[in-house]
Amino acid sequence: MFAEQAGAPRAAASRRPRLSEAARRLVWRLVYRLYERRLAREVAAGPLPHHVGIILDGNRRHARLAGLSDPGEIYRLGAAKLDEILAWSAELGIPMITLWVFSPANLGRPEAEVGGILGAVEAKMRALVADPHIRSRGVRLAAIGRRDILPPALLAAIDAAEDATSGNDGMTVTLAIGYGGREEIADAVRALLAECAGAGMDCAAAAAAVSPEAIRRHLYLGGMPDPDLIIRTSGEIRLSGFMLWQSVHSELHFCDATWPAFRRIDYLRAIRAFQRRDRRFGR
Repeated sequence: MFAEQAGAPRAAASRRPRLSEAARRLVWRLVYRLYERRLAREVAAGPLPHHVGIILDGNRRHARLAGLSDPGEIYRLGAAKLDEILAWSAELGIPMITLWVFSPANLGRPEAEVGGILGAVEAKMRALVADPHIRSRGVRLAAIGRRDILPPALLAAIDAAEDATSGNDGMTVTLAIGYGGREEIADAVRALLAECAGAGMDCAAAAAAVSPEAIRRHLYLGGMPDPDLIIRTSGEIRLSGFMLWQSVHSELHFCDATWPAFRRIDYLRAIRAFQRRDRRFGR
């Protein structure tokens, strides 16, 4: 008798209709959307970073999970994510974004992969110039890095994008292409010493002229504010040379999502994490 009564609720529960897979996905999407809206309101009410740097990592890992093998297709997916980052940043009012796309070390990858990366960047630069959102949002496009290692077609696309958007002042989007932090510092010191030599200084005077402020003037974009927040996707916990000079006081956020799978909710969580930090700048 007691056994029957104890088992009755379980039997009743087993007779309840179960949600179909489609219904479960619908419920999940609704819960996700409500949470995303709440998170967006929370983030919008707090202090926002002026400059966000993003290390775009995980394209190859995403491709393996998705069963993709064509390098061009893989990196076109990553390039398409830029449109979403621009939209999310414009919505929040973040005026400066720097995206690390390609480093000198990446030249050591297979030729097809290098061609896939650079080809996707070239196509994206040309598409951005024609995108009406670039004009309506006042986006200025810039690029930093060693241009001597980039192919002529990509250089032409970069120059065209920079020229076409030079008068915009709503948001600055900088692509770090052929960029390495050590290379940037070495190039800055070399430029400073060349300036000293041009001024007729001897070695002792040139050495005395070396200072953090003097080196900063010769960085690729010396007037660029340091990034307040740096995000790296794909779960790797290192900067790998991204903005070595400028990141001294940056807040760091490491996200497990691969770059092509990076969602608005991931971006909002990174900014919320930034807002919760106590920034003392070494003081």
